[in-house]
Amino acid sequence: MSQQLLINLSFFLTKPTGITTYALNLLPHLKKLEPTLLISQNLPSYNCYPIPANQTAEQGGKGHLRRLVWTQLQLPKIYHQLRSQLLFSPLPEAPIYSNCRFVVMAHDLIPLRFPKRFSPLTPYHRYYIPQVLKRSQHVICNSQATADDIINFYQIPASKITAIPLAHDRNHFHFLNLPTHNYFLYIGRQDLYKNLQRLFTAFAALPNKDYELWLAGPTDKRYTPFLQAQVRELGITNRVKFLDYVAYSDFPTIINGAIALVFPSLWEGFGFPVLEAMACGTPVITSNLSSLPEVAGDAAILINPYNTAEITDAMQQLATDTQLRSQLSIKGIDRANQFSWEKTGQATVEVLSRFL
Repeated sequence: MSQQLLINLSFFLTKPTGITTYALNLLPHLKKLEPTLLISQNLPSYNCYPIPANQTAEQGGKGHLRRLVWTQLQLPKIYHQLRSQLLFSPLPEAPIYSNCRFVVMAHDLIPLRFPKRFSPLTPYHRYYIPQVLKRSQHVICNSQATADDIINFYQIPASKITAIPLAHDRNHFHFLNLPTHNYFLYIGRQDLYKNLQRLFTAFAALPNKDYELWLAGPTDKRYTPFLQAQVRELGITNRVKFLDYVAYSDFPTIINGAIALVFPSLWEGFGFPVLEAMACGTPVITSNLSSLPEVAGDAAILINPYNTAEITDAMQQLATDTQLRSQLSIKGIDRANQFSWEKTGQATVEVLSRFL
């Protein structure tokens, strides 16, 4: 029997982060296409085709390598065995030396914008991903900023790309009417492009020393020690809290209690924390670069992330101006309501249907 649409979930993590969360929220809306899922675990109520389980980031670099080899050698065999018409991959990986037809999702080109010496992600983005995108029937991406990067870095024609914004879990991230506490909040990894060094400098310059800065997200042995040393040098050790990994269930309370989310990243493919904070009615300070203005609209304070004085001024404004906080809270909730997984799913179905 022909299985028209295959969905490649070989990257699927047992503890969901970014791409796995995207796929999990998308799948219910793709059900109408009656896909077959290539997945190592069984998802009830879906048609699943079992594949090896040792091919994810949970197995580190070896897991990634095993997945790339499996994608080139085994995936085409499954595609032809099931007499498929189309493969959809929620990340930019597909068999490039076969006659499989595929649509892929590209999330960002940050490893090309901020390349790291010896990082395997740099050659992966420089040599493998452009081959995948060029051979694909179509490319979906998460923002116009990512679409522009795909055009500029890889010379993929704009007609071959559709930007489909992502969304948030409305049942999880919403206004809780909690009292505001004395902390600003940053959510995310501690990578260099996240711009935490300038955030610390900006925070240290606040005239009122009663405020705290909380960092929610996993520490990183490559960067966290340098950030902690900077915090000591600035004399703000007792006011900066490295919370490390925060459970998903705890995020709404932490976000709702903050003065503001401060997210001065130098580049993002989409920027989930901005959307989730707006959904909670928490004011947002974020960068005027990349996809972040697309997500925030006029419902946040947009700053130049290279200018620490602008970050300080925005924090000072929100710490002292309750009326502004209230205005941004209302605007943020309204803005977040414009994003939904239903919209993301329906737009994805429309693209895939064109190639089935």
